[in-house]
Amino acid sequence: MTWKNTNDRWGSVSQLLHWLIVLMILGLGTVGLVMTEMRNSPDKIQIYLLHKSFGLTVLALITLRLLWRLYAGAPRPVPGTPHWQERIATLTHGALYALVFAMPLSGWVLNSAAGFPLRWFELFNLPPIAAKSESLHELAEQVHEWLFWTLIALALVHAAAAIYHHVFQRDATLARMLPRGWLRAPATSPTPPLTEEHRDVA
Repeated sequence: MTWKNTNDRWGSVSQLLHWLIVLMILGLGTVGLVMTEMRNSPDKIQIYLLHKSFGLTVLALITLRLLWRLYAGAPRPVPGTPHWQERIATLTHGALYALVFAMPLSGWVLNSAAGFPLRWFELFNLPPIAAKSESLHELAEQVHEWLFWTLIALALVHAAAAIYHHVFQRDATLARMLPRGWLRAPATSPTPPLTEEHRDVA
């Protein structure tokens, strides 16, 4: 496994960032749905603080992942993939990037409009990005929730497409976003046999 992306598969850095962001978003979403129903208490305040800190961490990670992708490039489409599927995949990836950026940013606006300090894991404060405003707070709260459900819906479509490619298209779309050997492309994959010069990056 190489650190950088190759023409045939995602490298270890991209894989790590991808799955780490996925897990963090799932955790943040679950905690976010639960914490709003909790009674006011020191525990609830602490959970909110952690939720904000991990949200900011996701913002940093998605920025890092985008910069890494610009630097390392992306694998070519799996051979045999129709052009319309390539276009949909490109649009879906772009929308996912935008939503993952927008979620923590909307939370930052929400926190700023409420007039609360924003502290990252009790280490340092971040400046507000909006003035205190009750109307903006209510709007940001609605947008934050709407973005979350939109992100979840699109992520499910993205995951379903990857599974479809593995089970029905029988290609390496899903396998190349996992560490080598975790999931192999089916034997009848349309991907042509690798030449000797590419075997070490497949």
